[in-house]
Amino acid sequence: MSHDFSTRAIHVGQTPDAATGAVIPPIYQTSTFVQDGIGGFRGGYEYARGGNPTRTSLETLVADLEGATHGFSFASGLAGEDTLLRAILEPGARVVMGNDVYGGTHRLVNRVFVPWGIELATTELTDLDAVRAAVTPGTAVLWVETPSNPLMKISDIAALAEIGHAAGAIVVVDNTFASPYLQNPLALGADVVVHSTTKYLGGHSDVLGGAVVTSNEEIAEKVGFHQFAVGAVAGPMDAWLTVRGIKTLAVRVERHSSNAQAIAERLVGHPSIERVYYPGLAGHPGHEIAARQMRGFGGMLSLALRGGAPAARKLVESTDVFLLAESLGGVESLIGYPSEMTHASVLGTELEVPDNIVRLSVGIEGVDDLVGDLLQALDR
Repeated sequence: MSHDFSTRAIHVGQTPDAATGAVIPPIYQTSTFVQDGIGGFRGGYEYARGGNPTRTSLETLVADLEGATHGFSFASGLAGEDTLLRAILEPGARVVMGNDVYGGTHRLVNRVFVPWGIELATTELTDLDAVRAAVTPGTAVLWVETPSNPLMKISDIAALAEIGHAAGAIVVVDNTFASPYLQNPLALGADVVVHSTTKYLGGHSDVLGGAVVTSNEEIAEKVGFHQFAVGAVAGPMDAWLTVRGIKTLAVRVERHSSNAQAIAERLVGHPSIERVYYPGLAGHPGHEIAARQMRGFGGMLSLALRGGAPAARKLVESTDVFLLAESLGGVESLIGYPSEMTHASVLGTELEVPDNIVRLSVGIEGVDDLVGDLLQALDR
């Protein structure tokens, strides 16, 4: 029997404790496991870097929600990305990614993998002809982020998967902004999905983590080996906190999305705002694609201020309910200035974020309070 997303988010990998009946499984806060004779592992557990029951529950859950057969959890989103790329790349390989990806992802490839011998190319992923030109035969990885960070570009995952596979590339989708509740890239043809579980999956701004999921057996075997060999794994407390967050993912994302939609609609046409970047707006260039491949439009939006950098900086420093901080996806609303915060590492590259852009991670507070906070800050 196939259960609803919300039911699976609460129950998958969460069998009540057999010994006590505890509804919430215990945290296995241990570094090693007793063996019943040499090589006699109980449940397959030997040493915590190789596996831990609490981590297993998270990996099982995230894989299920993405419709995957294999899940791997890591100490951070970038640790997961690094492990995946180590597993599937060799010196001389080519990686193509969008020109509006998270700055940390670009930094990882450009400053860690390029010196190792990887070729990096960036292109406009919403332009399929540009992608076909960039994804030359032999390209190893096509890296997709949709919605993108921070300009909220929407890329057609199914079309990009077709282009990537025609060139022999592994198609990776960073699904952090959408979460599994709104979008499932594997069902659209992607080979691998990555998440910063710090964001919507954890959802409470109290835990760092990452995940890699796939149904490709060869990729899974390689990622599993590198996860064990390199060791950037999620600790048991972090895994437990992330599972706890995922239980309320559906209801949280519904509220994030409805709040963001209301804010976007209210700010369109404001005299201080040049443009609102939100795929839920009918005028967004990716609206139709988003409506087709997503179940909702999410809690992230960005604003372009008419007054340039001074106006953008003033706005982010003038809100009361929106907190000036990096990160996203938590229950509280955050506001940031990407060009000097989340994307400072791409200054001077083609990924440089315009200095009049402000990014909002819309939380689940009362929407009237959020709208009022932004309006008072804009009017200061």
